[in-house]
Amino acid sequence: MAAIGTTDLKLGFLTAIELAGGGYVGGLLVTNRFGRPLEFQCTTPVRPNRTQEILYGTTLRSFVLGELIGKTLVEKSAVKPDVVLTEGDDLLELRSHVAQPVAVVEQNGGLRIGRHSLRFHPSHADDHSRLASSAESVPEQADLFEPFERVREALHETMKASAARV
Repeated sequence: MAAIGTTDLKLGFLTAIELAGGGYVGGLLVTNRFGRPLEFQCTTPVRPNRTQEILYGTTLRSFVLGELIGKTLVEKSAVKPDVVLTEGDDLLELRSHVAQPVAVVEQNGGLRIGRHSLRFHPSHADDHSRLASSAESVPEQADLFEPFERVREALHETMKASAARV
């Protein structure tokens, strides 16, 4: 696959929060390489039913977060991210369902971008090289964990607004 452009690099920050009554709500913030928002999408609450809990067993969380929430958000986004960044392995499975590279943001490790490193899905080794040249366009001081906080705060605000309308 072709390398990703540098000046127009779009980063997608995907995360989900667990709801008190069970289930999850997810959000995707697409930013430019400087962290400025280009688009935000979120899901309605997704609650697996008892049959899904039984059938999916220990893979339920990655199914709900990756396939149901993550795939939906990436597909409905008008501004497609060049890479989808996540906070944990449960969302890494999304890579099997979308064309974009998906990576976990870590303190140390793989591809260096901003102040952090990215670890890609092991089945998609070429994702590292697709992003390597454009990673340099992200400012050195960029904090890749901070946008996840913005997504979580926006999800909490959205949930509060939804509850107030009911």
